Amino acid sequence: MKIKELQLLTNNLDKTEAFYSAIFNVPVIQKTEKEISFSIGTTDLKFILSPVPKPVYHIAFDIPHNKLEEAFDWLSEKVSVLPVTPDSQIADIKLWNAKSIYFYDINGNLLELICRFDLDNQSEKPFDASSVISISEIGIVTDDVPALTKSITEKYNIPVFHKQPAQENFTAVGDDEGLLVLVNQNRNWFPTNEKAQSYWSKIIIEVADGSVHEIFTGAKS
Repeated sequence: MKIKELQLLTNNLDKTEAFYSAIFNVPVIQKTEKEISFSIGTTDLKFILSPVPKPVYHIAFDIPHNKLEEAFDWLSEKVSVLPVTPDSQIADIKLWNAKSIYFYDINGNLLELICRFDLDNQSEKPFDASSVISISEIGIVTDDVPALTKSITEKYNIPVFHKQPAQENFTAVGDDEGLLVLVNQNRNWFPTNEKAQSYWSKIIIEVADGSVHEIFTGAKS
């Protein structure tokens, strides 16, 4: 599964542009008075201006699996990298054979750079924003994880992630290239104490048979 486009809400387009364009260094595709779009690897990321108070999300960006240290150095010059333990700022996700670095954008969204060591995506190019491969995860917040899991897997023919057993309050749906991370309301977003809340989003995915689907979450206003 691949996330082709992700649409999220923001309270401030100018600050969003300043972060993603000037700090994160990804190109702007389009900007109007009410929305702005960025190209992040193979995924388009769009923010839509909204009066909804402080909409925040969790999203992850795939990076080449041999570029973790370079990515950490590049990122730490731009933002504060979050600790995952008292002794480390790098999460070792053993079940997924992956390692991650976490940080916030200007809107308070929890962002993640993730190396997935089972993917053949190594690069010899020095790491910069253009090294980001795609948006590979979006968190979806719900009151009933098992029911939403059943709905998504049956409607879109997407499996539960084979590396992560389904749980009552946390289930990943998809594969290493793209995951919908379903969590219960008020569950902490790792590695923070931030409580997961449901906000509107539009997720455009491409599944294994090449078909493209739109998934909507939350309420837009």
